[in-house]
Amino acid sequence: MEAIKKQATKLREQVAKQQQAVLRHLGHFGNEDVVVDESEVQCHQQLQDLYTSTRAAKHLQRNIVRGIEAFIATSSKLMEIVKKLGDDCCKYGTENQNSSSTLARAALLLGTSLKSVEDERGTLHGVLGEQVSEPLRTLVNGAPLEDARQLAHRYDKLRQEVEAQAADILRRRSKTKESEISAESYMKLKNAEARLTELKSSMMALGKEATAAMLSVQDQQQNTTFQRLLAMVDAEKSYHRRALDILEKLHAEMVQEEQSNESLVQSMTMQREMNVHPARHVTYSNGSDVSKDNHNKTYFIAKVWPLTLYQSNSIRDKKKRGRISAFALWHVCFALTGKT
Repeated sequence: MEAIKKQATKLREQVAKQQQAVLRHLGHFGNEDVVVDESEVQCHQQLQDLYTSTRAAKHLQRNIVRGIEAFIATSSKLMEIVKKLGDDCCKYGTENQNSSSTLARAALLLGTSLKSVEDERGTLHGVLGEQVSEPLRTLVNGAPLEDARQLAHRYDKLRQEVEAQAADILRRRSKTKESEISAESYMKLKNAEARLTELKSSMMALGKEATAAMLSVQDQQQNTTFQRLLAMVDAEKSYHRRALDILEKLHAEMVQEEQSNESLVQSMTMQREMNVHPARHVTYSNGSDVSKDNHNKTYFIAKVWPLTLYQSNSIRDKKKRGRISAFALWHVCFALTGKT
């Protein structure tokens, strides 16, 4: 449909140019009323340019509106997915806070940050919808553009009437050159010329009005569209800046959590190593000594003097060796059990 309109416009322009050429060529007959005014030609060309410009701007505005609507619809689905992920992370972190788990704390931080980022995305959607899409939609469907176009269409229609009336006058005048003109034909010619003058006056007035209306619409389109695009860029910039701040804070907190966890692991390792202290030596009066742990009495060392020092064949020595063996065995049991 659009292609047909363009082709019809081109054909109409070609016919108008041919008619103007004919009128200029016949101007030597002294028919000044028939000759097309140059200012009218300029007005017509300006209206054509304005119509093309406003139509292109309208298409751009409509494409921006459609693009924003599609972006918001797609991004809203992404918001739901990311928020669900954030809720899951927060749930895990909350349920496992008492376990002193680094993963639980990191999951809680991540979930909170993800939801904050998506809240900023929702703010972006609101700005794009209210401050960009709606004003442009109003311009696309607004009355000023349609009113200006109606004036331009009325001008084109009136211009065609002027061209047809001028052609009729030329036809009548050509007949007057060939033969004597009757009073009736003369009156018809004069009425046609008066009608042409009236149409030309109306056409020039309507052309000025349509040009002013189209210029006003063009300025409004250009300025408003530019300001809405700037607002869209500002909104995007603000969203990404806030999202970056949230993610940088999250990264710093997770790095700090990782460092704290490493310090805790190192501390626990050192504590386990310090749990095993050097044994305290206890020496008894009989010459034996026992090593005891001062904390948990886990490891003990006992020393027994060799019994070969008391080897004797006498009954007294045998009794003495028995007492020494019993004493040594008692110390060994003490060393192994930690009990007296």
